[in-house]
Amino acid sequence: MISRADIEAAHARIAPHIRRTPVQSLEGAALGLPYPVTLKLEHLQATGSFKLRGAFNNLLSADLTPETEVVAISGGNHGAAVALAASRLGVRSTVFVPGAIAVEVKLARIRAFGATVEVVEGSVDDAFTAFEARASDPGTVQAHPYDSELTLQGQGTVAREIAEQAPGIDTLMVSVGGGGLIGGVLSWFQDRVKVVAVETTGTSGLAQSLAAGHSVTISPSGISASGLGAATIGALPMQAINRWLGGSVVVSDEDTKAAQRRLWDGARLIGEPGAATALAALTSGAYVPEKDERVGVLICGGNASPDWFL
Repeated sequence: MISRADIEAAHARIAPHIRRTPVQSLEGAALGLPYPVTLKLEHLQATGSFKLRGAFNNLLSADLTPETEVVAISGGNHGAAVALAASRLGVRSTVFVPGAIAVEVKLARIRAFGATVEVVEGSVDDAFTAFEARASDPGTVQAHPYDSELTLQGQGTVAREIAEQAPGIDTLMVSVGGGGLIGGVLSWFQDRVKVVAVETTGTSGLAQSLAAGHSVTISPSGISASGLGAATIGALPMQAINRWLGGSVVVSDEDTKAAQRRLWDGARLIGEPGAATALAALTSGAYVPEKDERVGVLICGGNASPDWFL
């Protein structure tokens, strides 16, 4: 399990390479809610998502040479982050994308940041098999999207920023895919802030695992699958989840679209479906705060067509 000291070290390592994204406090009326909400605007990160934190922490911790090839697997956001980090550090990158959840807008982002894209037809597991085969080649460095200590350390730096920028929040809504983001966030906040996991019905691997009492494998589907489409929750994130998670809710695709409409109407902000999923916990009523509970939402990514929710 990673520590707060690990996250501090990661923050020092990656700070020159990432943006310190802002927070925004919205009055409840802007979102059709009876209470204010604080948003962490991580969709304003250089590649449009929090994934750049873990990508840089992985690469800056590796022994890179001009011949190094960085290998990643991603539905989109992690791939774009690895592509940009590799380009800035002067090495090649290849990103394997599961054909089952590939979205063209995200494939274009990965290519634009400099990576070679390998779309693997079939399931997420099929893409993982291809990724692991390439990552075993000499001269490669792999950057796992969610189940490595370096990835969790990097993602945890977003929680470190939130603690400085919005020290008054009691509860934070976080979207969950493979668990790298929420694992890092929990490892920073621990018992200091209540962290609530939010998933859509089609990506609810965590909720199903918690209900079953053991890790389950799903076939991700629905509008959030390209961002939250992991087949299983990572073993390392699950350690933090089992120790500190404050709650878990599941919303529908329609709830997610409705949340994005409210975010656009009330704040003129556009997040991708995976980011709107976290907000949907509040706007759908799946999570109802206690009186005077101060709530935050992590808007984790913005890599989607601007009219996806219309």
